[in-house]
Amino acid sequence: MFSSFSSFSNPFRLPRFLSSSNSSAINVKPVEVHDVETQHDKRARTLKHLLKLNHANHAIIYHDLIFHNHTAHILGSAYLLSASADHLNDIYNYESKELEPWRDSPNEVSTYDWRDYLGDARYQRAYVDFFEDELVLNGYDWRKVLEEYLLKGKEPLINNLISGRKYNSHFLDAGEVLTVRELAMEALGMAATSYNHLHKYLDNPSYTKPSPNPSQSPLQLICRLQKDDRFNGTSDDQSPKTVEQVFSSHEDQLLEYWNAWQITNPTEEFKASQMAAAALLVATHRSGGAPYDFFLCHILTTSHAVRILLPLLPPKYHVSLVRQWWLLTLSVYTAQLRPEIVLSSVADYDLERRDWDWVNKQAVEGKHALDAHYVKALRAMETAAETWGDDDQFYQKAAVRFGHEFDGWGGFGLAAEDGSQPSNDNA
Repeated sequence: MFSSFSSFSNPFRLPRFLSSSNSSAINVKPVEVHDVETQHDKRARTLKHLLKLNHANHAIIYHDLIFHNHTAHILGSAYLLSASADHLNDIYNYESKELEPWRDSPNEVSTYDWRDYLGDARYQRAYVDFFEDELVLNGYDWRKVLEEYLLKGKEPLINNLISGRKYNSHFLDAGEVLTVRELAMEALGMAATSYNHLHKYLDNPSYTKPSPNPSQSPLQLICRLQKDDRFNGTSDDQSPKTVEQVFSSHEDQLLEYWNAWQITNPTEEFKASQMAAAALLVATHRSGGAPYDFFLCHILTTSHAVRILLPLLPPKYHVSLVRQWWLLTLSVYTAQLRPEIVLSSVADYDLERRDWDWVNKQAVEGKHALDAHYVKALRAMETAAETWGDDDQFYQKAAVRFGHEFDGWGGFGLAAEDGSQPSNDNA
C-alpha cells in the first residue's frame, strides 16, 4: 500500500523493535518512510490534519461494531501516490459520511486488567485512551508502547494480529509507514478489540504438527484445496459469517492445509505467498462475470501489511506472522467457495502499453479513486513488484487488469440481500 518514497524529502528507515536474528528471518528491506509530522508542504499538512481529525472524531469500529474505519489507509495510500491536497480532502469527506463518533466504553482499562477485555469491541475507546496514556508515560515513543503491549507476555497480541475477518495489521501498516503516533495507538486498540480464539493456533504449539503431504508452494496448496471435495457444501452462501462456519465444520481439514505449508526457505516462500495473494484476487475473477471478491482482496492487502511489518519485527516472529496470514487465506478462500485460480488470465493479459504510471493514475484520479480497498489493492501489487522484481510482469498485468475491470465489490452472498454488507466498502 505504501512504497514510492524516493520522491519525498527527508525519508528515513524505522528501527527494528528489537535487535535479534535467527534462521527464521524473512529478509525484506524496510520501506522508506515519510514523517508527515515534520513536513510543511500543503499535502503533508493536509494529510496530518485529516489523520488527526479522523482519530479525534471517529471510532475505529462502527456499524454495530462490525465495520472498520479505513480512512487512514486510503489517505496514506493516496498521499504516497502523490494525490493533491484537494483529493485528500475529498477522500476524507467521502469516508466520513458513514463513520460514527466515539462512544464511551463500559469502564476504563488499566495496566492491571487490560487483558480482561480483549476481544470486546465496546472497549475500543477505553483501549485507545489507555494506550495513549502509556504513550505519554513512555515519552511519546510509540515504538516502546508497541513493543510492550504487542510483543511481550505469555500470549502476546502479535500472535493474533490477523484475527479472522478483522485485519488489524492494516492499522500497524499505516502507523509504521506514516509515523503518526495516533495511528500506532489505534493499531493497538484494534489488536486488543479484535482478539479472538484464533490466537490459540499460534500460542499453543500442539496445533503445529508435521503434515503427511507437505509443500513449499502456497499456490500449489491452494489449488489442491480448490479440488478437495471434503470442503464441498461448506456453506450455502458467501455471507461474512462463513469464516466462522468453516472453522466450526472443517477445523481439522483447515489445519491440515495450514501445517502442509512447509516453510524451509522463509524469504523465498514469503515471496511465493505474495504472488499467490495477487493471484487469489485477480486470477479468480472472470471477465464480464461477478464483481471482484471483497474478501479475497483482504488476503492481498493483509499480505502487504505483513510485508511492511516484517523488517520491523524480531525475526522470531516472522514465520508466525506469515502463518497467521496463511490461516486467514485458507479460511477466507474456503468461505468464498474456493474459486478456481486461472493464472493464464493474468499471464496472458494484454497490457496495451499501460504501465505503473497508468495504474497509479487510476488510484488517484480514476472513477474508483475514493474506494479504499481498490486503492490499497493497487498499492499492494506495486509494492510487491518493487520488493521482488517483476520480470514476467505478473504484478503489473494483475494490477492493470484489476484497475481496468474493477466495477465494485462482490462476494457478499446473502449479506448483500439483508443489507449487512458495507455500503462504503469499509468492512
